[in-house]
Amino acid sequence: MRSKIFLTFLFFISLFGNLHSQSYNSNFISGPRFYAGIVTGYNGGFGLQLSGTISNFAKGFPLSARFGVGYTSTDPGSPTDARKIFINNATNGIPEESGWFWDLRMDLMLPVKIFSESFLYAGPRYSMFTANFKFIGGNEFFDITSDQWGVGGGLESYFALGSNLDLVIHAGADYYFSGTITGHDTAYSPDGENINPREDYTYEDADDSVNQPKILPRVMVGFSYGF
Repeated sequence: MRSKIFLTFLFFISLFGNLHSQSYNSNFISGPRFYAGIVTGYNGGFGLQLSGTISNFAKGFPLSARFGVGYTSTDPGSPTDARKIFINNATNGIPEESGWFWDLRMDLMLPVKIFSESFLYAGPRYSMFTANFKFIGGNEFFDITSDQWGVGGGLESYFALGSNLDLVIHAGADYYFSGTITGHDTAYSPDGENINPREDYTYEDADDSVNQPKILPRVMVGFSYGF
């Protein structure tokens, strides 16, 4: 009798274990330790990000580590104001403008049970912003640049599409600290240590003239592939 009870107990344990393993519908949790990802969407503009993730790299350590690089096209700011603050007071020429920034990021990711297999993530950021302005007919072409450190975080979820492929959806935000803004031979610094400032312009004026990253909401979707 005891042997029958024991065998019945083992049967239910085996059945529960099988059902439990099938409940993990994301390859990110149950798959290999290395992953490559690509996501695109809104990041203060249209953005694209590539990333590599390492999970289970330390026994008993619950967090995964992700490293990423991204490119975002964004509104550069006001060409007229930037010209006055960094170059000269001329008004001739037809303005053309473009803006973008590259960002480097590192995240630690904590698994949570929300929307399939999900992760809370947070970590440091570094951005390299460029605003390009051209005044056609005015013979004025210049870049305004700034590099900034920041922090960010959010929530992302993974949905299995195949044995090694997941659909990824995430939402979050990044915050960037003020950085020195440079254009031509002029630079404006948050600490007031400006180089060749024009007239009585300040860092706040320079910051208002361009759209260097500050608070950036992120809503992105893409894919993760496990190796």
